[in-house]
This record gives sequence, C-alpha cells and structure tokens, in this order.
Amino acid sequence: MKAIALVCAFVAAPVWAQDLPYSDIATRECLETASDFAAREACIGTSADLCMATPEGGTTYGMNGCLDRELAFWDKVLNQNYQIRMADAKARDADVGPTLGVQADALRDMQLAWIAFRDAACEFERSQWQGGTGGGPATIACMLELTGRQALVLGRVDR
Repeated sequence: MKAIALVCAFVAAPVWAQDLPYSDIATRECLETASDFAAREACIGTSADLCMATPEGGTTYGMNGCLDRELAFWDKVLNQNYQIRMADAKARDADVGPTLGVQADALRDMQLAWIAFRDAACEFERSQWQGGTGGGPATIACMLELTGRQALVLGRVDR
C-alpha cells in the first residue's frame, strides 16, 4: 500500500504543479515601468517570487514550477531579442561588405559562449547542494537569473 501511495504522489506531482498560481503579469508590469537597465534587471524573478509565496509554490515541486515558468518567459524574451540583434548585425555586415562584416559571427559566438557559461555556472550552483532537494530550485533560479540578464543585455537599446 505504501509503494502505491508513493507512486501516486510522484505521478500526481507534475499535474499538481500545473495548478500553480503563476502569471507573467508582475514581471511584465515591472519591465514596463522600469526606467533603466538596473531597474529592468531587478524585475527578474518577480513573478516567480509571487508564485513561490503561495502555499502551492512553497514546496520544492512548487518552487521548481514557479521558477521554471518565469524561466520560460525570459527564454522567450532572450530568443526574440537575439533574433532582432542578429538581423541587425547581418544588415550591418551587409552594409560594410564581406571583409569587414563580422558582427553576426561575433554575436553568434558570444551567445554560444554565454550558453556554455550559464550551464556551467548553474551546474556549479547545483553542486553546492550535494544532491539535496534544494539543488533543483537553486539550479532553475540560477538559469532564470542569468537568462533574464542576458535577455536584457541583448535587448538593450540605451548603449
């Protein structure tokens, strides 16, 4: 009977995590009112924090779900900003010709190096939990923080 209850708990957990009270609204509103880069950077984690402050979001499963949902938000922003930045780089490269046009390649190489850095940094974060249950939320929180910041860097227009 105990084994069946454990199996049911693990099977039900992902379904339960789908019922988290998560919304991107707080993060979006924060970004809309932010006056500069530092203020936009402070918006990272806003929606996940609100979600984790609820009873459903306060468990390890809930924290993972809340953090992962905001990570998905920032990952989408990052990909949109990267595509815009890449199109701009390719246009600039075309303007200066093939011998001087290196912005698109440099952007691609920078982003690939950043992905490797993010993954390694967040794996280090996980390692500090030595296999404990906090390693999951800590890893996702790291991914969220670094992805959000990179999304903002790629979308930065006040250079």
